[in-house]
Amino acid sequence: MNDKNLTKNEVLKVAKEKDVKFIRLWFADITGQMKGFAITRNELENALEDGMGFDGSSIKGFARIDESDMIAMPDPTTFIILPYREKENAVAGMLCDILNTDGTPYQGDSRYILRKILNKAKEKGFTFYIGPELEFFIFKDEKSTQILDEGGYFDITTLDAGNQVRREVILMLEKMGIQVEYSHHEVAPSQHEIDLRYADATTMADIVMVYRMVVKEIAQKYGFYATFMPKPMYGVNGSGMHTHQSLFRGKNNAFFDPEDKNHLSDDAKAYMAGILKHSKELTFVCNQWVNSYKRLVPGYEAPVYICWASRNRSALVRVPMYKPGKEKATRIEFRSPDPACNPYLAFACMLAAGLKGMEEGYALADPMERDVYRLTPEEMDEHGISCLPGSLIEAIEIAESSEFLREILGDHIFNNLIMSKKIEWDEYRKRIHEYELVTYLPIL
Repeated sequence: MNDKNLTKNEVLKVAKEKDVKFIRLWFADITGQMKGFAITRNELENALEDGMGFDGSSIKGFARIDESDMIAMPDPTTFIILPYREKENAVAGMLCDILNTDGTPYQGDSRYILRKILNKAKEKGFTFYIGPELEFFIFKDEKSTQILDEGGYFDITTLDAGNQVRREVILMLEKMGIQVEYSHHEVAPSQHEIDLRYADATTMADIVMVYRMVVKEIAQKYGFYATFMPKPMYGVNGSGMHTHQSLFRGKNNAFFDPEDKNHLSDDAKAYMAGILKHSKELTFVCNQWVNSYKRLVPGYEAPVYICWASRNRSALVRVPMYKPGKEKATRIEFRSPDPACNPYLAFACMLAAGLKGMEEGYALADPMERDVYRLTPEEMDEHGISCLPGSLIEAIEIAESSEFLREILGDHIFNNLIMSKKIEWDEYRKRIHEYELVTYLPIL
């Protein structure tokens, strides 16, 4: 996230020069929620050298109470000054790797899971690049969905408070060394999108964690509430995280082939086939909340049908249009993930699915350039198009039988994530919801 990768000594030097008072040490629980604690500058050198011990028993999906001691080891390359904090009490932050007390990687650390699959790609000569588009809503407070505007896609409402929040978020991100490509008002009222310039997967997962935090903190500064909840309002578009991805060999884009009609290499096609083949399993990680499945319904921009296309935005995987001389921009776009996922696990599973497609030579079906939402069930059968899971419990059941997911996530995260999501589903199904009260109470 910095202009250069800082060493431990450089972090200490910058912290002193900027008179940093506090340093936040951040990490993700298994659901991707940001956790952390703050230390003073006096503790910084020790933290960079030996890490900081903490009790992991209260962190979702971390250690049991009888094995609770964990070490948060700050990654100096992620050191950033938080420019929106008071300058007289300067605050910085770093992402951490989670270690066991003997210094070995903790199997419940999702950042470690991503690094493992990235090392596998590296052994094959690949670097994995990611460019996500995170959408979010800005409401008047956290207790309601009272909107700030009636804007739509690409609307320019310069006096809208939500746009002011978005502009300040971009300025803060750029000061933190996080590159933004562009931003705009999204389809739904009070919905926004800020697109991040692509980066290697670990850097981007770190950026997503920080980005979500910055959006929320800047909105709070204005007295508003920003949410990455996939579907906070009925009847309008939900929030997605369309994820652009590519593999490079050195400086060359491994997905590009000038001779192919879609300019896609055999590697790109097999990678895409891997994403499509394992997409039902990926849904458990990329769409992990009960609310995620209120977004994944036909008729809106979120795709539910498993197919690919070059321009068709109703497809699950899209290949953005090739521009001559822009070979490095050749990529695929996986459109179902939502912005409330754990980015470390989501990126790891996407890459693993793509690599499996390449390793096993998965064949890619023909593209579907028609609007899939308008196909009849018979036409979908004819084209071999099936659907993503329609609910969290369906995604859980698919995940439980997936050796692919177990291998990628490891037993610890696999078992704990499934257990956590079963509890979430059980709580949801036992609750009485507004729809039931409005629909049934007056007549039954």
